[in-house]
Amino acid sequence: MAADIRRLIPFLDPTVSEWAAEARWLRWLTFLWLFVGLTALFSASYPIANSEFGDGLYYFKRQLIAVALGLAGFNLIVYSPLRYLFKTAQWGVILLLGLLWLTLAPGVGTTINGATRWISLGPVPIIQPSELIKPFFVLQSARIFGNWPRLTNKVRLTWLGIFGAMLLGILLQPNLSTTALCGMTLWLVALAANLPALQLGATAIGGMLLAVSSISFREYQRRRIMSFLNPWADPLQDGYQLVQSLLAVGSGGIWGVGFGMSQQKLFYLPIQYSDFIFAVFAEEFGLVGGFSLLLMLAAYSTVALRVAMKARNVESQLVAIGAMVVLVGQSLLNIGVATGVLPTTGLPLPFFSYGGSSMVGSFLLAGLLIRVARESSEAEVVSLDGRRKQPGKPKLRSNNSNAQSE
Repeated sequence: MAADIRRLIPFLDPTVSEWAAEARWLRWLTFLWLFVGLTALFSASYPIANSEFGDGLYYFKRQLIAVALGLAGFNLIVYSPLRYLFKTAQWGVILLLGLLWLTLAPGVGTTINGATRWISLGPVPIIQPSELIKPFFVLQSARIFGNWPRLTNKVRLTWLGIFGAMLLGILLQPNLSTTALCGMTLWLVALAANLPALQLGATAIGGMLLAVSSISFREYQRRRIMSFLNPWADPLQDGYQLVQSLLAVGSGGIWGVGFGMSQQKLFYLPIQYSDFIFAVFAEEFGLVGGFSLLLMLAAYSTVALRVAMKARNVESQLVAIGAMVVLVGQSLLNIGVATGVLPTTGLPLPFFSYGGSSMVGSFLLAGLLIRVARESSEAEVVSLDGRRKQPGKPKLRSNNSNAQSE
């Protein structure tokens, strides 16, 4: 009983020493990422939380609740075989797709800063379906593209339509950055699955045309592009966020101004505890802190790629690639926005930005990576009796042999 309880707490699990090296590295990198992120959130959110609610820990305490929920999902995934997770993926995508489109219904979705991306279901706190759908989307895309040659055209078109409906729903919220991230993830997973070049090329062209169309019909997106090119042309209006972010990053210097000493978070930098939290982090910890975070992301990517290369089958490999693209790719996009490399978008920094849905989704994606790493190591250590009972090459066996019958 005591061992079971310890297993639910990541830091006390006695079986971790038996995991593969990649799984252990990913686990500790995930919790290092979380610790640094919570530290940054505590500092970035304290002044505005104290001003708005009279409690400087308001946002931090709510984030800890999300961490607890994320840890529960993280442990569930880490200790659940992928074959079971694949079976639940399609239902998770469909359920969250319904909630995603429900945000667009009048009187249902909650609008914050001009975007309707959140929904409140009675006593359930506000959730963001576009963040929660990411791990299920990664699982299902890996399942579909990993079995692409064996699927009927009906199944292919059905799931391509569902993925398209997901991207369209996110775009209409509007959330161009998350749409682009999910679209790139879908495309890269398909590329890793060796889909025909003609189909990949047509999809890439269609995605670019969709992005151009969205920017053409939405004035605020065009203004963001123009302000990104020269934020100093209108530093008090369209370029204000980026200018304040650049001032924060530049003020950090080499070593930073010190933990808790950021000036830009004192009501100068908008959304300092969410979309622009990296700017506060860079101001307080300087170039050294920012570069260290990038090194950690590089290490995370390297280990994740090793996991993908050692995966026991195609679907597991694609899960590792998809989870890595979302976690690391979203982080780089957020950092790019804060440093003026990319146009301003509302994309959270995983494990840093305030937001329960983002935190839970990030934990689930990290859990998927660790689960793939664990199953890869288990596939390598098979007893002689086990090999005799399993003729052939287990690494080539599919987790989804009945994919045609969906």
